[in-house]
Amino acid sequence: MAWRAGIVSVLFAFLSAFAAPALAETPFEDWAAIVVAGDFHGSGGGPTEAFDNARRDVARELQRLGFSSENTRQFSVRPFRYKEQPLKSEPRAIYETLSGLAGKARSGCLLYFTSHGLPQGVVIDDAILTPGILGRIIDAACPGRPTIVIMSACYSGVFVRPLAQANRMILTAARPDRTSFGCGEDNVYPFFDDCVLKSSPSARDFATLAGAVKTCVALREKAEGMSPPSEPQVWIGGELRPMLPLYAFPRSPRGGG
Repeated sequence: MAWRAGIVSVLFAFLSAFAAPALAETPFEDWAAIVVAGDFHGSGGGPTEAFDNARRDVARELQRLGFSSENTRQFSVRPFRYKEQPLKSEPRAIYETLSGLAGKARSGCLLYFTSHGLPQGVVIDDAILTPGILGRIIDAACPGRPTIVIMSACYSGVFVRPLAQANRMILTAARPDRTSFGCGEDNVYPFFDDCVLKSSPSARDFATLAGAVKTCVALREKAEGMSPPSEPQVWIGGELRPMLPLYAFPRSPRGGG
């Protein structure tokens, strides 16, 4: 019987040596991530915390999903106001920071923007980040690797076609010709960001998250009588689509999926 016990001990040690690292790692640990709040004005012209609330809590949720805090950076138009010390929202700073992060974290990139939008692009402080410029930023910083871009802004569907590549997923808050909702002075989050945060705990991966967010936004807009509907857009490239189930989210401690 002693030899059996010895075999069991050796087998247990062998399995433990391989299981421990697997449990410690997540699919997103080696991804670079940025979360950008691009404005602080509400739809009525006064100040709002909606974009910075979303920026802070989306970054927190990304860490729950397994993104490393060391490889994640936040940006705000008014960084001095916040204890988490985000960087200043500027297109050049976004590019340089993403490039630096992606130089270390080489498995993938995630970019999340929450701001006002125009048919020309997304507002970043006093500048407009166009689809063409963002495309060049991603091409330079994250070439050839899985990349997820989430745009919470009016008219953000304008980013889909210019950014679409086989290794990318793009999720936007609205069609190219539609506004999104919930960026007033008294809103806690824009509707789209609120739906991302509410849907994430029960989603399996980014593909199922996109579907849940679209449903959530439609129900919220209908309940509050917002029209025409924003119709969030989702595009997943052919190379990335079969890989997304491998980037599975952890089970939520709050009882979700």
